Amino acid sequence: MSLKENFEIAVKESKELTKRPDNETLLKLYSLYKQATEGDIDPNTPAPGMFDFVNKAKHDAWKKLSGTSSEAAMEEYVALFKELKGA
Repeated sequence: MSLKENFEIAVKESKELTKRPDNETLLKLYSLYKQATEGDIDPNTPAPGMFDFVNKAKHDAWKKLSGTSSEAAMEEYVALFKELKGA
């Protein structure tokens, strides 16, 4: 199976995990997904306001992955999903 196919399966199955991951792990999954599917966050996208905690955390997590290739993000997402599934 190709990396893209493994990634798509992991994305689908991550929504069906029996145990909900903690917020930090959810942020990691979100940022890896965004990096894998959209690439670097647009530098002209303004960060959410300081009182929009959830969206600010998502924005910051994605921004930290800037420069990471789509393939590397997919690999890391799949690895994290496998870790969660096995736990």
